[in-house]
Amino acid sequence: MNKTNPFYNLQLDPEEQAIEDALERGEYVSVKNLAEEKKKLAQVAKNTLGKAKNINIRVSEKTVLKLKAIAIQEGLPYQTLASSVLHKFANQQQNRLSV
Repeated sequence: MNKTNPFYNLQLDPEEQAIEDALERGEYVSVKNLAEEKKKLAQVAKNTLGKAKNINIRVSEKTVLKLKAIAIQEGLPYQTLASSVLHKFANQQQNRLSV
């Protein structure tokens, strides 16, 4: 291997290695219209990441403490974690109901 290659000593984690292996096996294919797909995904991101709305909810102190503990482990604010959990739940329910 060439030591001038910036990826000479790169160590992949198991998920990255699985992706690399799949690429080498040809399991991924390019989309037919990349520009159109990028535009569509940009609109999805814009809709998803739009203005945040404040809500007030009552949550038990025990739940808040658990959220804070998990947030510390994840390295993010507990409000961000709570928002993420609600977002994921809402999307899963929406997907379940639209099937």
